[in-house]
This record gives sequence, C-alpha cells and structure tokens, in this order.
Amino acid sequence: MGLRRIHVTATTGAPARTVFALLTDSSTWPRWSPIESVELEREGDPPPDGVGAIRRNRRGRVTGRDEIVEIADGRRFAYRSLSGLPVRDYYAVVELHRESGGTRIDWTSSFHPKWPGTGWVLERGLRRFLQQCADGLAKESASSPR
Repeated sequence: MGLRRIHVTATTGAPARTVFALLTDSSTWPRWSPIESVELEREGDPPPDGVGAIRRNRRGRVTGRDEIVEIADGRRFAYRSLSGLPVRDYYAVVELHRESGGTRIDWTSSFHPKWPGTGWVLERGLRRFLQQCADGLAKESASSPR
C-alpha cells in the first residue's frame, strides 16, 4: 500500500507569531478547527503543549490521539497520529511562511492506508479536514489580537 501525501494551504493577514500561538495551543483548536474537544493526555516540553505532548482530539464519535514531535522557530509544527485513524505512519507538518501582508500556512501530511483499496477515500476525507483546519486557523488568526 503506497504512501499517500496531502498538501493544503491558506493565507492570512496575521503575522506568523499570531498563527503559531494558536497552532501550538491545544485549547484553541476547537475554536478554529473541526475538532470539537481536545484533552491533554500527557504534557510536553515545555509544558503544556510542547514536544512530546499527547493530545486526545474528539470529533463526533471519533477520538484520535496525536503526539507533538517538533516545534521549531515559531514557523514549524509537526505531529504524528498514535491512534484513531485507519492509517499507519501518519505524519503532518505545518509550516508558516511570511508573505507580503501576512502569512501562508502550508499543511502537509502523509500516511499509509491500513487496508488495501481505502487510500483514495481516506485521502479525500483527510484533505477536506486539513483544508478546514488551515482555513479556520487563517480566519481565527486574522481576528486575533496581535
């Protein structure tokens, strides 16, 4: 089963530091993403949402668990899925790029489908979900105090 890759993008007039602050604060995700609730299962370094943090994300009847694996330079945030999705080796990176008048959000993920023949449907659903995340982050950061 081949590796699937997804890339979505969004732009905002907000500075990268505002976008990054929202992205790295798990308590804000239910405001701007399709995720309905987030619980911190394990704190990271630095606490609470640093590297090593495990977040339990709920949306409807689905609960996913993600581990934060990288936070760098106020521009890069990476996580991996531990459970909840019918995939293997799910890894996602969000990179922020300065653009004139704001910030471009690049959200990239990759995964192997757990079952043969399901990659295309998983990719379509995850692409829609990640685009909603990127668009929501862009919108929320534009309305946040700078």
